Amino acid sequence: MDDFTEMANFSRALSVEARVKIIDLLRDGPLCVGALSHRLGISQSAVSQHLRILKDAELVRAVRKGLFLHYEINVEIFSERLAKIKALTGTDKQDRKTNEN
Repeated sequence: MDDFTEMANFSRALSVEARVKIIDLLRDGPLCVGALSHRLGISQSAVSQHLRILKDAELVRAVRKGLFLHYEINVEIFSERLAKIKALTGTDKQDRKTNEN
């Protein structure tokens, strides 16, 4: 997959408020579908659909804990995609100039 496709998938995955909220909830650590559903106030099937899209974009990954799958942010991929977007927009150069001053 080329960089542009990765960035488009990243943007598409985060284009829905519920998915951004899922990422925000996962910042505190892994959660299962039931916990995410309860905290978001949406059905488990809706959470599962959102998680599938986030997994397809490689932004979250599933970790089995006993009988349940817990989801966590894929920090490495997330950081990599953000760096590519910064490079595309030129904001990585602005960050370097700010740090130099």
